[in-house]
Amino acid sequence: MSRPPSTAYLEACQQLLATVQAQSPAICQAADWFSASILAGRMVHLFGAGHSRILVEEMWPRYGSFPGFNPIVELSLTFHNLVVGANGQRQAMFLENRTGLAERILRNFDLSAQDSALIVSSSGCNVVPIEMAQGFQRAGIRVVALVSRQHCDASTTKHPDGVKLTDCADLVLDTGAPAGDAMVQIDGLDTPVAPGSTVGGCIVINCLKAEIATRLTQAGSPPPVLSAGCVVGNERAVELFEGAYDEHARRVARLYQNLGLPRAE
Repeated sequence: MSRPPSTAYLEACQQLLATVQAQSPAICQAADWFSASILAGRMVHLFGAGHSRILVEEMWPRYGSFPGFNPIVELSLTFHNLVVGANGQRQAMFLENRTGLAERILRNFDLSAQDSALIVSSSGCNVVPIEMAQGFQRAGIRVVALVSRQHCDASTTKHPDGVKLTDCADLVLDTGAPAGDAMVQIDGLDTPVAPGSTVGGCIVINCLKAEIATRLTQAGSPPPVLSAGCVVGNERAVELFEGAYDEHARRVARLYQNLGLPRAE
């Protein structure tokens, strides 16, 4: 009896874990940069288009997460539910490869070199994530790219200058997913199924989260973590949620308060 396809998927996920574990030094480097931004009162900007938005939301806000991150999610690039018709996938995939859109997105924020950024793109080859990274770098901001390295290497960039996201990042992290993302071959089916980039990406995100929380706590600034009432009690859970959201609001306010004003020399 051949092994079930679900077993094949779980075995492939074990390889994702191994790939992430091998990147521990790079994950720690990214955590150093991100925690420095948060300790400076600034934010780590997060961006992902398409299904990469899942990893943006995995970082913040959700249980076990804390403020210090600015999730940038454009619904025109990420709203998948309708599939076809108005706001359908064809339009989103078209827009993700229009040059100039990233510049208009970043025009909304008063960026600082104390900020840092995490750009997520499985292929690393679509225009908007690449130009988001370029825009952050022009502002003096360190950029960490999270890609599926094998998929990125096997893919052709859509950027007119021939660059990939990996060319526009100060550090590259890898989800470990294979080229094409899908990880399971089914007998009689000529295309693989069951993608792995979200699984590998979530592992990377939560490794980063744990490392950053450690650094903030060791620096004397333990973060207010969104926590369940069944763990900390209902009253404490409400206190943590309200405090975390208030902290997020204060940090986001700094991204707007001097927008468009000339910078002091």
